[in-house]
Formats: sequence, structure tokens, C-alpha cells
Amino acid sequence: MNLEISLSENEPVRLASAQLEELDYTNLYKAYSSKGRKSAVEPRVMFKVMAYAYQQGIFSSRKIEEACRYRVDFKWMLEDHAAPDHTTISRFRTGRCMGVVEDLFYQYIRKLEEWGATDHETVFIDGTKLESRAGRYTFVWKKSVEKYLEKVREDVFAATGIRTLSELRDHLECRKKQISFVHGIGHRKSAAQKEWEALEKLCNRWESYEYSLGIMGDSRNSYSKTDHDATFMRMKEDHMRNGQLKPAYNVQVAVNSEFITGIDAFSNRTDFGTLQPFLRTMQRFHEAKYEEVTADSGYESLDNYLFLERNGQMSFIKPSNYDQRKTKKFKKQIGRIENMSYDPEEDCFTCAEGRKLPLHRESTERTEDGQYISTAWYRCEDCTNCPRRTACCRAKDVNTPKELRLQKTFWEKRAESRNNITTERRILLRMCRSIQAEGTFGLLKNDFGFRRFLTAGKVKIRIELFFLALGFNLKKYWMKREHNRLSQHLSTVKLE
Repeated sequence: MNLEISLSENEPVRLASAQLEELDYTNLYKAYSSKGRKSAVEPRVMFKVMAYAYQQGIFSSRKIEEACRYRVDFKWMLEDHAAPDHTTISRFRTGRCMGVVEDLFYQYIRKLEEWGATDHETVFIDGTKLESRAGRYTFVWKKSVEKYLEKVREDVFAATGIRTLSELRDHLECRKKQISFVHGIGHRKSAAQKEWEALEKLCNRWESYEYSLGIMGDSRNSYSKTDHDATFMRMKEDHMRNGQLKPAYNVQVAVNSEFITGIDAFSNRTDFGTLQPFLRTMQRFHEAKYEEVTADSGYESLDNYLFLERNGQMSFIKPSNYDQRKTKKFKKQIGRIENMSYDPEEDCFTCAEGRKLPLHRESTERTEDGQYISTAWYRCEDCTNCPRRTACCRAKDVNTPKELRLQKTFWEKRAESRNNITTERRILLRMCRSIQAEGTFGLLKNDFGFRRFLTAGKVKIRIELFFLALGFNLKKYWMKREHNRLSQHLSTVKLE
């Protein structure tokens, strides 16, 4: 059958193949050994087939095999190679592409900028949680591990007076040489052997608890037994509809001109700790940095403000209290610092009762990056017989005056960000972020149907993400070309 006749000139597979041919596959070929039998499908062709399969919303290795056998577009992409079986496809995705697909993805991103489809003016960043393939009930909680570890330490100390795991191991090794061990039916264990075996069980438990805490580190409070990199997070898709936590990854996406120009997965439950490593990774692979960074309130933190300022990037991060300040409930909380008037000349706040809170003390700390952070405390001169004390001050002691803690550096950066996002252009960027970044997740989850990873482990799921983003970009480029929108970088919105 003549495949060229079966495919029209504007088929997506033709454009995808032509664009992927522009990439340098040197590192991919290095992943294959020159010895042994030759690969059934050429690595370059195999990569193109995988990227096109993700463009078509096909992720399972068995379904990709089926498509290669029966679909005309996949047969054309194979370039006269025999259809690979699902084992070959799986090995390629989880083995051969390790450490290579990321480089190929960012090669394509640089090509998009060469073609004029993207730029480095502004980037829209957002995150979502995608479920791991780990079992939903294989959780290990940090608080439980710490509680059980403390109990084991107490039992060991009560029995031997030992406080460290290394001393316990040495103690068991020394005692082992002094005991005559017996096993099996008809043998009675001595008291020394029973005591040694009890201590060995405690030692094994101690080691397992220390191992679990090492997996979680300081930034996580849980992990899955079948996927140590996955953290239990609260998901929007709840199969039991009871707020159950699931093993998942926090997937971060950077969008420019409707294309995914950066993607990565983190074990963090929150977004603010992912911004800096994510931007550093993109800057390294893009060999350039974005002038403007637009993100939602989940990314607001002093460290992120300082990082963007130090990196020479304009921040358009929505303050976390931006919407709350407009509500009546927020305005009724008279004890909040936002609802008190400030006099810069006297450097003092005035509460709802007209009483002044002058500067009480101030401290300055230097960060590891050499920047200074100022924190100030303002204390009321006299709160005696104040009729609104209960609504204003949380201190139970009536003699304790109202005190405000103000991190000046953070409030200054927050005020700058608030001013940035209230101009007409910045309002446009915020609306474009909602359309492009959040719209990207809507397409990936609903149109592509990607809601759960097929592999386990951070290394392997990142390969899935790069193939997914590459397939998304290939499809987006074809659609924008069909509608003559390749030169359009921002979404068309109406500002009221």
C-alpha cells in the first residue's frame, strides 16, 4: 500500500516528522552499544514514534504497538521499519531515553524560538498534582515513624543504656561472640540468646525508621512504599470523595506563547519551594532567561522575591492576601496589620481605637546570598480598658500589650508585586496566565487524558513528562499553523 497517497499534505504526522528531524540525536545513539545485535527500530525513528504517540494521546506501550501495526500515520512514521513490540517500546521509554529525552525536549524548545513561535519576554508558571502509579494505601507517615523511633530508643536505653545506633550495633556484635546460639526443635534458647535476639529486632526497627526518615528528608512528611519519590497529597480527583490523600507528584509547567517551554516534577506539596530550581533548570537549558515571571499566589515567598530580583527578572506574583483584602470578613479583623493605618514619619501604626503602636525593636539578618532582611516589632503604648481588645489582641494576659511583627523586606517586595500586577498590561498577563498555563493542564488532563503516571520513580516519570510536553507542543504548533496564529504570543482577551 502506498502510504504517501493515504496521507494528505497537511497531516500532523508530516509536520511532526519534519520538526523532529531538526534535532540532534547524537546522545541518543550513544545510549546504544555498538556490540551485539542491531536495534529493530532505529533510535531516531523510535523517538519520533514515541513523541507522535503522545501527540495523539496514546501512552500505553501495548496501544502504541497496536497503532504501529494498524494505523497508516504510524506506519509512515516508522519509515519501513517493522512495528516494535510493547517490550521494546517500554525498554526504550524507561531505559534508553534516560538522561537523553530532556536534552531533546529543550532542543525542540530552542528550535521553536528560532522559528519565531516563542520568545523570552514573559513566562507563565503553574503547577498541578498528578497521581503516581504507586498503591494508594502504601503510605508511610513521618510523625508515626518519629513516634515509633522514639519508643525504640527508649526501650534500647532501658535495656542497655545505649543512645546511638552505632553503639547498639557494636554492642550486638560483641555480645554475639559470647553466646552459644541454638536453633530448631528440641533446643532451648538461653536467656542471653533471647535477650540478644530481642535487641537485634529493636536494632532492625531502629535502622528501618532511620531509613524512612532519610527518604522523606526535611521537606516531606510522607512517602509511598512502592514509589519512594511520591508524596501523599490532597487531589482534586478523589475516587472515594472523602478528602483522601494519594501518592502524587507536583508537576510544574512553564508556558510561553501557548507552548510548554519547561516542565518538571517535584515531591513538594506546595509550589513556592519549586520556583527557584525550576527557573534555574530552564535557564540552563534555554541558554537564556525570561524577562518577566508571572505566577499565582502559591509561589509567593520572600526567598522567591529576592531570587527574582537578584536574577534580574520582573516578578508578577499575585500576593496571597490580594483577594482576601477585598472581602468584608477580612476588613472586620481589626487586629491585622493590613487594617491599621501607618504613619511613615513617626514610624508607627494606629489601631481601630486610635491608639498608637510605635516601633519597639528591629533586627537585620544576612542571608547566604548576602542580602539583608529586616524585621520590626511594633508595640502598643497602652491597651488598658480597650473595648476592642478581645477582637484585636490574642494575648490571654490582659496586661500584655498588642504587638505587631512586620517583616519589612517581605512587605516591601509584596507591595512592589502588587503594584506590578495592577497596571493594564499586568492585568492582561494575569488573564493570559489563566488561559495559557491553567488551560494547558486542562488539555493535558481532559483532551490528552493523562491523569496518572505509568511508571514509578522520579527519573522515569520525568521521561513521561518530557514526552507528554513534546507531544503537546507538536500538536499546538500544528493547530496554530492551521489557524495562522504562530506569531501570536499572548492570548486575545478583553479588558473591562
